[in-house]
Amino acid sequence: MKQLILASQSPRRKTLLGQLGYQFSTLVADIDESVCDHENAKDYVLRLAQEKALTIFHTLAHDQQKQSLVLGADTCVVIDGNILGKPANEAECIETLLRLENKQHQVFTAIAVAGYEAVDKTDLRSKIIETQVGFKALTLSEIKRYWQTGEPCDKAGSYAIQGIGGQFVTTINGSYSAVVGLPLYETALLLANSGLPTTIQYNGTNTSTL
Repeated sequence: MKQLILASQSPRRKTLLGQLGYQFSTLVADIDESVCDHENAKDYVLRLAQEKALTIFHTLAHDQQKQSLVLGADTCVVIDGNILGKPANEAECIETLLRLENKQHQVFTAIAVAGYEAVDKTDLRSKIIETQVGFKALTLSEIKRYWQTGEPCDKAGSYAIQGIGGQFVTTINGSYSAVVGLPLYETALLLANSGLPTTIQYNGTNTSTL
């Protein structure tokens, strides 16, 4: 059985991957996450997910590569074609959420799995998931109170759908778990196609689900 490595220390991604029943370790990929000139959101998240997976995979010894799969993921929030980063301060949080309020925006999450194919050849599989998210109208006082909770500080788009910020969401069309950070269905399918199916234990019996 292949050993699974998650190229992230995100607690949200670790929780979601654990929901699929996998045993895995985590390593952080030290990559430049700046947006390249003229790079659109889909290309951006796909590049980062692939770079995270490949960076960790290429640090492994040859014998480890044969026995491992590395999962990378990245998520970005987009409004009117613009990628929204993490807010540096309250003013940026206010500016971002006022852009999102009473509108639909997109959340793109890319996943990539790197594994061994042959000497000097890596098997890399990836997928992008797009989710449409609608926000309610917001007041300035609501946004300021939300900032004071501390939740928006390290969140792309200045909100966490799985947290307090979930109360701003009026509609969601697509994968909820992808907005949180890791699409459950697509991740399980990609790992299964890479040779690592999920397993669920029923009455002490391991049963392959994919």
